[in-house]
Amino acid sequence: MTKPPVYAGLDRDSHGMTQLGRIVLDARVFGLIADDEDCAGWDLGRMQLLANQVEARWDDYGNLPSRLPDDLRARHAEIYARAMENARQRGWDPELQEDE
Repeated sequence: MTKPPVYAGLDRDSHGMTQLGRIVLDARVFGLIADDEDCAGWDLGRMQLLANQVEARWDDYGNLPSRLPDDLRARHAEIYARAMENARQRGWDPELQEDE
């Protein structure tokens, strides 16, 4: 029997700024998971449930960080600044490529 695919985790993601990586970051922003949870080994069904929770939270704010309350906006800025710095150190280029 084939094992279902699992997420490698934010810390082992190619650079952490993938779609699944951003779900993890946003889940941290909203307190849906602990700050040290990187979701390593989570199956894609579990990741989809987390994505649904994240999406519901973003819907409350029109999907815009600028509409977050001050505390969440500051948390978002901090978490993403750290994540982007880590991603750049791992070779991430924020300019989208044709295949992204």
